[in-house]
Amino acid sequence: MDEGKMDENEWGYHGEGNKSLVVAHAQRCVVLRFLKFPPNRKKTSEEIFQHLQNIVDFGKNVMKEFLGENYVHCGEVVQLPLDFVKQLCLKVQCERPESRCDKDLDTLSGYALCLPNLARLQTYHFAEHRPILCVEIKPKCGFIPFSSDVTHEMKHKVCRYCMHQHLKVATGKWKQISKYCPLDLYSGNKQRMYFALKSLLQEAQNNLKIFKNGELIYGCKDARSPVADWSELAHHLKPFFFPSNGLASGPHCTRAVIRELVRVITRVLLSGSDKGRAGALRSGPGLRGPPVCEASPFSRSLRCQGKNTPERSGLPKGCLLYKTLQVQMLDLLDIEGLYPLYRRVERYLEEFPEERKTLQIDGPYDEAFYQRLLDLSTEDDGTVAFALTKVQQYRVAMTAKDCSIMIALSPCLQDASSDQRPIVPSSRSRFAFSVSVLDLDLKPYESIPHQYKLDGKIVNYYLKTVHAKDATVMPTRFKESEDCTLVLHKV
Repeated sequence: MDEGKMDENEWGYHGEGNKSLVVAHAQRCVVLRFLKFPPNRKKTSEEIFQHLQNIVDFGKNVMKEFLGENYVHCGEVVQLPLDFVKQLCLKVQCERPESRCDKDLDTLSGYALCLPNLARLQTYHFAEHRPILCVEIKPKCGFIPFSSDVTHEMKHKVCRYCMHQHLKVATGKWKQISKYCPLDLYSGNKQRMYFALKSLLQEAQNNLKIFKNGELIYGCKDARSPVADWSELAHHLKPFFFPSNGLASGPHCTRAVIRELVRVITRVLLSGSDKGRAGALRSGPGLRGPPVCEASPFSRSLRCQGKNTPERSGLPKGCLLYKTLQVQMLDLLDIEGLYPLYRRVERYLEEFPEERKTLQIDGPYDEAFYQRLLDLSTEDDGTVAFALTKVQQYRVAMTAKDCSIMIALSPCLQDASSDQRPIVPSSRSRFAFSVSVLDLDLKPYESIPHQYKLDGKIVNYYLKTVHAKDATVMPTRFKESEDCTLVLHKV
């Protein structure tokens, strides 16, 4: 990239999260990622450069080690002309969702992260002239806490995502509760995975987006977003899955197209052999946890039919979901067991503030940082070193719980023999595909108290509303009178 000849008209708004905004180049397979800050918060150029460099180092030295180099794209920090950044900021402002405009793009430092556009296939530097479909999934936490530090028994039965749904709907973030449960997606059981992916398509929230040739065609920005239209989505997808146009339009066509999409995504998620070192984590205590979440509609429907809990097929160890789950399970103690250890580190830092750099709270995220994450012992020896290791493991686990998986698909050309990329079949076509992970910034050390409070809020709301309501459901005949007399007859 020639930073000296930058034209804002060659870049377009791609999306944004809580902490950064991304623009994509019209022709080349690259994006620029800028940091965002509240209007009153100013950071020096040096601080912003170091922040971005830490993101690169963490991806390269930690997440790439765990997940495998084919899945993790670290990018590089670039410095851009300030005029270009200011003009670009003005250009994209009208496309930003209103709910995200409480923070401003950093236009003062000129620093950004240059990364590959993961909505494209990850083989070529320039955009290809064949159609590209990309599905972005934010799977969330795929296990139920196994820690003995958990104080609410409900947390051993219902997953965090399913509990949090009720609080999010109550506070107006979303209109209705999703049927998606992460444990179904992470089960490795195709039937459960199909159900999970269809549930995401029905109620996408911010857990699923679909792009066609880099343009967002399906997704939900907030509770005010229009209801998802499957027939419109099927119209976009039909040329990918039924290129000969053999299906008539209508509900049958829509269902067939959605079914093909779900099958292809499932096959891709279960594929993979990229070597990563997440396998080093398997020796940790109780890393499997309960196989099902009691709140999952899939599990509930089976119980209503009098069936046992669904079979857990297990994920292939080479696939990205398996590796992601292993990293998530670095959360060995749950936030309830972790918070007292965080307070121990805090007390130490209050007494010895100059030690913050030595403890690598804010980096550098190097090989030594990575090696400490592999200590899976849970026996507390009372030291700051033990507490710090668990705190850092928790931060990495939270990063894996909030990452996104990008699946790029492109129909195979007639002569696909020269195509070195993996291939996934569907009923009427075949796709070359690539799988990548994004949103891999290490979660802030300072966010731990917030996570502790939020956890209590989520669980207490669920116990007070959903669980309490379930507990009060009684047969009607017993509701008519509180006074019941039991009569025993001699037999």
